[in-house]
Amino acid sequence: MSAIVIYCRPGFENDCAAEISHHAALREIGGFVKAKDNSGYITFNCYDPLEAEVVVRKLPFKEMVFARQWFVGQLVDKMPIEDRVSAISSAVAEFPLCGELRVETPDTNDGKELQKFCKKFSVPLRKALVAQETLLANEVKNRPVLHVMFLSNSAAYVGFSYSYNNSPFYMGIPRLRMPKDAPSRSTLKLDEAFHVFVPKDEHESRLQPGMRGVDLGACPGGWTYQLVRRGMMVQAIDNGPMAESLMETGQVKHKREDGFKFRPDKRNIDWLVCDMVEKPIKVANLMIDWAVNGFVKEQIFNLKLPMKKRFDAVYQCLNLIHEELTKYNIKYELQAKHLYHDREEITVHIQILKVPQNVYS
Repeated sequence: MSAIVIYCRPGFENDCAAEISHHAALREIGGFVKAKDNSGYITFNCYDPLEAEVVVRKLPFKEMVFARQWFVGQLVDKMPIEDRVSAISSAVAEFPLCGELRVETPDTNDGKELQKFCKKFSVPLRKALVAQETLLANEVKNRPVLHVMFLSNSAAYVGFSYSYNNSPFYMGIPRLRMPKDAPSRSTLKLDEAFHVFVPKDEHESRLQPGMRGVDLGACPGGWTYQLVRRGMMVQAIDNGPMAESLMETGQVKHKREDGFKFRPDKRNIDWLVCDMVEKPIKVANLMIDWAVNGFVKEQIFNLKLPMKKRFDAVYQCLNLIHEELTKYNIKYELQAKHLYHDREEITVHIQILKVPQNVYS
């Protein structure tokens, strides 16, 4: 198999294509992209078929910003409607033994019409794959994941990804519910970010009640809401009004200040979150300033994207952050993702592990 199938948000196929081409070039892997506008996926086709599996195994998936999910695979088309199970079973017969089956579609209107079928079809397909020993009878997390991505009733990409280097979510999308008492729908962006960037087994230690948070550009409080619901004490920075329901919790102090000018009195902030509408490079520099000065342990912030050259704008900001934090010998981990609840923006998470005291003293 020579194709790497990558899911993305419809309309961002060119950015996803630019990204995988960038990473392949860095690793001297030759190939070409096939992409269709608003299809919700692309394929990167390696000239050497063996290299496709190497990419999905060794290129860290968390470095991919615009990719929701990926797998190495092949197209199975013109399947007989009366026996699609046999067509797929035959195509995957030589796959490694997989521990999970995901029957999916691109995140498009056409894809949504197929999802009910996918759910029903997975039952007979699972039975057949278990019988031919391509799939384990019981789900096992440390085995490859077998993907079947239907494009139509008779065509699907089939392949596999590695459980340690993919998205753990079906179609790469965390399923979240909008809280009834949240001040705005933007709250889902931060909720999703916590699910994607903070491992589930670390939530208890890294998202503890009593922690201190700062929300820059907080009004009306969609992101503040996510900190409050986790029991944090929050400084909400915005010249606009905050939702009364948040103020009544007693966990929020509202400061009517410019988010770009505010700095905390003490270096004891656990979480800084920021969803301000501003040029991405300006927000990136603000986050660098907070990190270099040792004000905060972890950051989650959005970078609003321009209409054109979105990939270039994203990597300009990320490269600037890497260069500046490295220059000051700051130990950190960074992830960036175009989340499901993002629109013309990406979300970035930085965990600051160590800041040399001489940097800010």
